[in-house]
Amino acid sequence: MLNIGVIVGSTRPGRKAPAVANWVMDVAGMRGDAIYELVDIADFDLPLLDEPVPPSQGQYTKPHTQAWAARIASFDGFVFVTPEYNHGTSGALKNAIDFLYKEWNNKAAGFVGYGSVGGARAIESLRLVMGELMVADVRAQVMLSLFTDFADGKVNPPERQVEALDAMLDQVVAWSRALQPLRGPTPPDDAADGAPPHGRRVSSM
Repeated sequence: MLNIGVIVGSTRPGRKAPAVANWVMDVAGMRGDAIYELVDIADFDLPLLDEPVPPSQGQYTKPHTQAWAARIASFDGFVFVTPEYNHGTSGALKNAIDFLYKEWNNKAAGFVGYGSVGGARAIESLRLVMGELMVADVRAQVMLSLFTDFADGKVNPPERQVEALDAMLDQVVAWSRALQPLRGPTPPDDAADGAPPHGRRVSSM
């Protein structure tokens, strides 16, 4: 079964990213087409990029980089949950992406943005980055407005946003599967160590 990482793309105190990511997990958990796992970049304590060799060389020397690389390498595709800061994604997420190279290659990605204009410009900035990393970013996306999709500081999207999320996940799963020949053999479905078919959470957030 495919493994899809839902990446929490903010480390700011008071961030809304965990709530958005958990909403993604709630919807994804009803699908049964992949194992979905939360990945919080805050858990890895990544400093500003401090590797002496370019990531494309794969010569990681720092323990935090090696841990981050191992986590990302385990996935077939990704959902990036991103805020929008100054017409772009968060510096923390961009930094985390920049630590690695081959671990991103030949996988698929979708985006859930949030902000005053739904995180649209943050998503656009990430699409440019994905191309350089040989990640197939899917067309469907989710844009949550701070004005209409949150209530009392909590994410509360209407049904149309759930439909948008499902459409994006459909594409991420399809493209993740289509790119499998470029990544290597597909493990058998029972290799998920008994994980429930509806997905799982591995981070308490």
